[in-house]
Amino acid sequence: MRRGFKSEAERIADQVREDMGLGRTEPLDAVGLARHVGADVRCADELTSLAKLQALEELQPGSFSACTFTFEDRHVIVYSPLASPGRRQSDVAHEVAHLLLEHAVKEVEQVGGLSFFTCDPDEEQEANWLAGCLLLPRSLLLAAVKRGLDSPEIADEYSVSGQMASFRLRTTGVIRQINASRSR
Repeated sequence: MRRGFKSEAERIADQVREDMGLGRTEPLDAVGLARHVGADVRCADELTSLAKLQALEELQPGSFSACTFTFEDRHVIVYSPLASPGRRQSDVAHEVAHLLLEHAVKEVEQVGGLSFFTCDPDEEQEANWLAGCLLLPRSLLLAAVKRGLDSPEIADEYSVSGQMASFRLRTTGVIRQINASRSR
């Protein structure tokens, strides 16, 4: 990731949350976030059969989680119905992050005879990081840990996956900061 991006992402997330009228520690609904930025959200089984989605998942697990289609100035985020609710939150937030960062499609890949459009790996990392900041900003994590919540409780309270909660706790340094302040 480019130098300074992590701090920039926290600032973007704080601004977006403020624009949405959310407090620093309120849960964020990713579909509401998408609508806030002007994107429609659809479940993939509205566009193709669930059987086809399941067949693709069997062919290559995790190959489709979500994508964004752009038609002139309209964005439509499509997510997989096969993912858990917490994972769907992350997937939709990731797609919104691409929109906020104005990432453009760079490549077309073929999987199982289907075409998928992707961004470059650096932009994928940026979208992953910003999605985490939007769903679990550092200030929210600090408040949650001070209240005594652990990773599974944070995941439950904020409707994210356990993997997302653990990742954000590890990478933000919140646990180290709390432990350091308690040892003083």
